[in-house]
Amino acid sequence: MVLRSMRRLPQGLCLLTLVVLPLVTVSCTAHSQAPALDKTADQAVGLRVGYFPNLTHGQAVVGIADGTFARTLGPQVRLEPRLFNAGPSLIQALLAGEIDIGYVGPVPALTGYLRTHGRALRIIAGAASGGAVLVVRPQAGIVSVADLGARKVAIPQLGNTQDLSLRHFLRRHGLEATERGGTVTVIPMANPDILTFFRRQEIDAAWVPEPWGARLCKEAGARVLVDERELWPGGRFSTAVVVARSEFVVQNPVLVSKWLEAHLALTKKLHDRPADAAKLLNREIGRLTGKLLPQEIIDEALTRLEFTYDPLKESVVAFGEWLYEEGYLRGVKPDFGGIFALEVLESLVRPQAR
Repeated sequence: MVLRSMRRLPQGLCLLTLVVLPLVTVSCTAHSQAPALDKTADQAVGLRVGYFPNLTHGQAVVGIADGTFARTLGPQVRLEPRLFNAGPSLIQALLAGEIDIGYVGPVPALTGYLRTHGRALRIIAGAASGGAVLVVRPQAGIVSVADLGARKVAIPQLGNTQDLSLRHFLRRHGLEATERGGTVTVIPMANPDILTFFRRQEIDAAWVPEPWGARLCKEAGARVLVDERELWPGGRFSTAVVVARSEFVVQNPVLVSKWLEAHLALTKKLHDRPADAAKLLNREIGRLTGKLLPQEIIDEALTRLEFTYDPLKESVVAFGEWLYEEGYLRGVKPDFGGIFALEVLESLVRPQAR
């Protein structure tokens, strides 16, 4: 296919298990009871979509706000958006049959897929590449990776994409988290709390998604030590993907196609008109969160982020391999290839490439 563009690890393992494993039984029940959307009925039916009020979910933020998805889906479909604050909670809702489509980071998507033995969900498109940074407090005296030893480093959530990237990065440079016998204290906390603790000088560094990297720099005097794009071939890696319940993909191919049609149009809009995109995203995220950010923060954050429908499969598989290497998965190394269901995306992209 040619496309365009945990304070203690055992606690983290327990958390991942508690978040996902108990839902396997629930999700199987929910899936068996969830009816296919009837596209011929007189009454509009609901399509439930989950996303975050984040830059990396820009297509969902803009497309739901400006009516692109609603217009493309047509009057027979009633769009039911639902906001989430973290990937594991979105995946939990999807496994429970509470949402049909979601925008989420690749690591929560992989975890949900693997914990349900490949039955629960599929990645149907990409959404964003890049947009994650390791920032440090200048007062902490961290000028290189080696200086992270004996420091406190925050991540948004145990088991999320930034957590995994940090742990893999530390190991590559001969460092380990304290629960592995190392000296780096990895502390999970919500992004707003990371900003607060940075200002109090109670943490030394943080691996965060945008716009929190830009916010920490502008509002707390942080400095970017590592732009994660520098660690990936070609500077591209998956930050957000579009997932759907496996049953939904099979039973509703027309709706999946219409959703992706709108997703492609929104990706092009955000990619081709960055200045307009920055203003639109800031306005809509401000409306959803109740806080409008200074435009300069959004502008800076978007310099490190690319909107794309390409799921960047190699990077998603790499994240899956890191999950295994870091001990989040037990037993035989799993096959990650089955998580992708890109046939509909490919059918829409091919005509555009001619």
